[in-house]
Amino acid sequence: MRSEAALPVPEWASKPCIMGIDEAGRGPVLGPMVYGCLYCARSYQKTLSTLNFADSKTLKEEKREELFEELKANESIGWAVDVIDPRELSAKMLNKNKINLNEISHDSAIGLITRVLNMGVLLTEVKFIWIPVGDAEKYRIKLSERFPSIKFVVAKKADSLYPVVSGASIVAKVTRDQALRAWMLEETAENMHTNFGSGYPGDPVTKAWLEDHKHFVFGFPSLVRFSWGTCTSYSKDGVEVLWESEEMNGDGFNRSSGKRQLKLSNVGFTSSKRRSEDIESSGKGRCKFFETRKLEQLIHF
Repeated sequence: MRSEAALPVPEWASKPCIMGIDEAGRGPVLGPMVYGCLYCARSYQKTLSTLNFADSKTLKEEKREELFEELKANESIGWAVDVIDPRELSAKMLNKNKINLNEISHDSAIGLITRVLNMGVLLTEVKFIWIPVGDAEKYRIKLSERFPSIKFVVAKKADSLYPVVSGASIVAKVTRDQALRAWMLEETAENMHTNFGSGYPGDPVTKAWLEDHKHFVFGFPSLVRFSWGTCTSYSKDGVEVLWESEEMNGDGFNRSSGKRQLKLSNVGFTSSKRRSEDIESSGKGRCKFFETRKLEQLIHF
């Protein structure tokens, strides 16, 4: 195995190399999304096809774990992962300037390619699985413009067609599975547990876990991607929370019209049926608690 921290770069990495990239956890409402890559010398491809790599979804968990250990021990193979925390996914997708899941996925894949190139690996071809959301050819062109010296192949079922992508599929899937098994809930409410099933919205165990772990004010634990539409139905009974928001000008000072009340639904915890401009209501100045104590928002410290 050659991870990005392994030095020096092996001799085979200076010869033309091929890379496969795949993801795990794009659809679940719980846990991280993981992008994984596997790369090797082009001359190693025939040997790679004999290692019994296959689409991770077709393999039992024990077999995936076994193959992952084998590829980690193989000095003719390199691999890397990008683990995207559920909080990062939610924050980006709910940001004022929203970043959708496709863009997040593209950035992750581009980041993996860049990391491997920066290690000194001579990548000449990269194969991707195509997620049937968006235009595969546009994605290929985008990558080719970013990395003109690399040939890109974006194909359906790439994890079944190309062993290098099958290996990447195993890397991503096992990494996500291990992350979920080791997940420590940061929240400290009573009766919390990690028996959340597969994390997919249709899983009855996952549905029950979401129902048991919702909070009427704070939403869900940080394990949950609260930007997922799945969460909306669980938050319909949520408390509508108002707080004062002070807008700042470019110099960091309060604008005279900056005092307003924002509802918690503005950041994804309660129903999103109303348009965002309808869920802001006019405030009546600062709360008496702050006025009587002459408390002001801290700007410089």
